[in-house]
Amino acid sequence: MPHEFNFDASPFDVLSATERERVRASAQVARFAQGATILEQGAKPTQLFVIAQGYVRQFEGEEAVAVLGPQDCFDGRGLVAGKASSRFVAAEDVVLHQLPGQVVNELISANATFGALLFSDLSEKLGALSGRGGRHELQSLMSARVRDAQLRPANIVDARTDVLAVVRMFSARGVTNTLVRDAAAGPVRLGIFTTTNLQRAILDGRPLARLAVGELASFPLVTVGPGDHLFEALALMIRHRVHRVVVEEGGQPSGILEQLDLLGFLSNHSYLIALRIMEAGDLAVLEQAALQIDGAVARLYRGGAKLALLTRLVQELNAKLYARAWQLVAPAELVANSCLFVMGSEGRGEQLLKTDQDNGLVLRDGYAAPPDLDTICKRFSDALSRFGYPECPGGVMLSNPTWRQPLHGFVRSLERWLLPGESEGLVALSTLLDARAVCGDAALLEALRDEIFARVAEGDAQLRRFASAIDAFAEGGGWLSRLLHPRGGEIDLKKAAIFPLVHGVRSLALERHVRASGTVDRIEALVGAGRLSREAGTELNDALHILLELRLKAALAQIELGHAASGSVSPEQLTSLDRALLNDALAAVRRLRSMLRYHFRLDAV
Repeated sequence: MPHEFNFDASPFDVLSATERERVRASAQVARFAQGATILEQGAKPTQLFVIAQGYVRQFEGEEAVAVLGPQDCFDGRGLVAGKASSRFVAAEDVVLHQLPGQVVNELISANATFGALLFSDLSEKLGALSGRGGRHELQSLMSARVRDAQLRPANIVDARTDVLAVVRMFSARGVTNTLVRDAAAGPVRLGIFTTTNLQRAILDGRPLARLAVGELASFPLVTVGPGDHLFEALALMIRHRVHRVVVEEGGQPSGILEQLDLLGFLSNHSYLIALRIMEAGDLAVLEQAALQIDGAVARLYRGGAKLALLTRLVQELNAKLYARAWQLVAPAELVANSCLFVMGSEGRGEQLLKTDQDNGLVLRDGYAAPPDLDTICKRFSDALSRFGYPECPGGVMLSNPTWRQPLHGFVRSLERWLLPGESEGLVALSTLLDARAVCGDAALLEALRDEIFARVAEGDAQLRRFASAIDAFAEGGGWLSRLLHPRGGEIDLKKAAIFPLVHGVRSLALERHVRASGTVDRIEALVGAGRLSREAGTELNDALHILLELRLKAALAQIELGHAASGSVSPEQLTSLDRALLNDALAAVRRLRSMLRYHFRLDAV
């Protein structure tokens, strides 16, 4: 049928057959002409809109803040809040599915994953204003705790109380559950009685006035602590198929965390991706989680999340993804006797959207690797390719024997890389310095880092050659020019500014034996050591974040238009503010280059 509801799109792809039938029976098709207002700001929404065809603009006042396309939905947050936070206008003739608010609430209550994914979509469409109007900023669930969410009072009744009295208490207090204390059968135990238990009793035809609530209560409780992560609480709800958990502090119940309150607190679904990664039982399931990461980054960024939060979050999600993939393809003994590490922007914690693979494996000296190690590593690299991480053109990945060696093998390679005239070796060294352990024995990677620092001394001529790469692209060549590609008519931000900033800081960090792998952490360490002034450190940090954000914005715009993300920007398409910020960032990079040329005496290289 025309404009049939698409259940392959998130969040409706997680609905059961029964829940899908509920959607089919209640959804209505509506058409709006170009320019028509679909929902006014401040109006009380009564339904969820799902775009079947066309595009819709979202406005805050007179300012357009987002464009929504096919399979996007709105205004779920308005349904919960009782008031639309934005105005939605047809950018062209559109066809929408309208799903009644009551049905949406039923689906959220019955299906935790649907509710979480629905709210993740809202973070893209409505969360763009989350930092304005007094609303709190988006928080990463990687750090959010149970105590941060709204908790409801924990009422307690004796197990001998009749159900009818409990129902009267529900009505008087406006609650839907109570804890039940049972001390009749030995040690005191706590359970919970909810309206779901009540419905079952009514359907069974049992007399409520003569029925003790303890006979219907669910034992034992599903509990969390106030300091537990919110994603752990939701994981328990999903695992135990319950809609609430009891918060215990000091062995005593202190409140109830309801599923709807938890979902209302969350404005992104990074926690759900993390949960899926950690619980993935095979590569196919892991692939589905991996393919959601870029979308989560886009939603969070448009929802107002700070860049520092995004880079940390992506680093943690990718680390979990790599670790789980390795655990699924490698024998446990191999995992225990090796260290899987990532490099490049991923190692530095500066990756936002997926880029080429940059990873390696240090094996413990004396460990006899399995005879099929090559097959295992190839399977790992192939899996990452399916997950959206293309193979590294330079072969910096596990499927290349150069990047999977025992510790002593890496040391021999390191000695060769540091020989005069080994330009390719300087590329490898630069890559290795950004390494970050993600699975296995991290001490193996630290031992390799020790070997690097033991071979590089302050004032060493090789160190000067290493630092000279800051000018490689400005001069149109150099030993790293193959890593980046020019794009006519646009500024390649990585080539023009990000690489010289990152590599300049990396050179100073190598000279001072700074162990941090991230640019921000390296800058902080160099400021602490007196190598950079606080003012210079702040300027470089600001410049890095400006450049990364401009690159992300450009990439997202290119992806929305169906183009591959290039990492380049067209200055004439930037806003006046963004152009001013870009100019400031480029000026900071020029000052860093000048300082490094003088410090490392690069004219003598």
